[in-house]
Amino acid sequence: MTPPGSVLIVGASAAGLSTAEALRRHGHQGSLTLLDAETRSPYDRPPLSKQVLAGTWEPDRTRLRTQAQLEALDAEFVRGEPAVSLDAAGRAVTTASGRVLSADALVIATGLTSCRLPGQDGLAGVHVLRGLDDALTLRAHLTAAKRLVVVGEGVLGAEIAATARTMGLDVTLAGMGHTLLGDQLGGVIGAMLGRVHAERGVHLRLGVAVDGLAGTEGRVTAVRLATGELLPADAVVVAIGSRPATGWLEGSGLTLGDGVECDSRCRAAEGVYAVGDVASFEHEGLGRRLRLENRTNATEQAQVVAANILGADRPYTPIPYFWTDQYDVKIQAHGHPSAAAEVTVAEGDPAEHRFAVLYREGGRVTGVLGWNMPKQARVLRQRSLVSSQSAQPLASA
Repeated sequence: MTPPGSVLIVGASAAGLSTAEALRRHGHQGSLTLLDAETRSPYDRPPLSKQVLAGTWEPDRTRLRTQAQLEALDAEFVRGEPAVSLDAAGRAVTTASGRVLSADALVIATGLTSCRLPGQDGLAGVHVLRGLDDALTLRAHLTAAKRLVVVGEGVLGAEIAATARTMGLDVTLAGMGHTLLGDQLGGVIGAMLGRVHAERGVHLRLGVAVDGLAGTEGRVTAVRLATGELLPADAVVVAIGSRPATGWLEGSGLTLGDGVECDSRCRAAEGVYAVGDVASFEHEGLGRRLRLENRTNATEQAQVVAANILGADRPYTPIPYFWTDQYDVKIQAHGHPSAAAEVTVAEGDPAEHRFAVLYREGGRVTGVLGWNMPKQARVLRQRSLVSSQSAQPLASA
């Protein structure tokens, strides 16, 4: 395979930037262009719901690279230009201004867009949190607000609730799941995390759907549950999930499902690859398709995409990993800690708020989680299988 003379990366956040850096590191000498809808230099997203929202970090601290490091890439950054269409066969992207960019190889790294509630765009005081501008706008509102309702019991919703509570707001968290992070971590750990929030004063309204929003004179005043209950609010954050940003790819010739569908090499078509949150890929080790939404995946997958663009033939077979920090709780999860798995303590003691657990399905370890035990969780992950003799069932009471 002849290395491409030019590479175009659509999306300059963590996944896109990491791909560009890996290309240069692996010896790509040709032209390199990064096209991005944002006008800002690439920044990190995990701090947005925590340090930036809390005001402990200034926005510049989220920058992924200094200006000197970006210049050293010898790449052209085209900022503030959303991609609106793709000709996959010709590897040509058209932007909102009508500009057409093409290259020998194309990487799609457009990430996610936040899901919204019906009617929320017509009400002031209702927020989503996806980008840095979202975080700064929400922080400005929260510093003047007293009551916040967070809609969504997943990672982002729980992190925002924790941050807002430490800022002194009266916080209510509502969601359809019966526990926090139930889909990601299962009911046992989810219930424990819910108790942490409740002990710190967060009002939990779980296991019930949100029916809509109420407002007066164009400003939100409450969240309405399916039971008819109204949750009063000066501010509302909608954190009900995200969807891959693939609308601009309709009619491109690519296969779109839950993201851009790729093979095990992260290749969506000849000369076209996808990376990060937007990429759905075949995991050869698991024998099924995955799409991972986390910062670690963005960096790791970029290494494989860059290598394959330059002629390698490497499958991407990661062990999924994500982390979340809420109050004084730091959780690291490896593998697939599903809600259906049996959860057993391998190290530490939940009563002391430091422990590591194993998730098992069909007698096989499928996931590892550390609660304020990052090192032990990494060791358990590396072992993959741990003797069950010392593991005791963890009650969910």
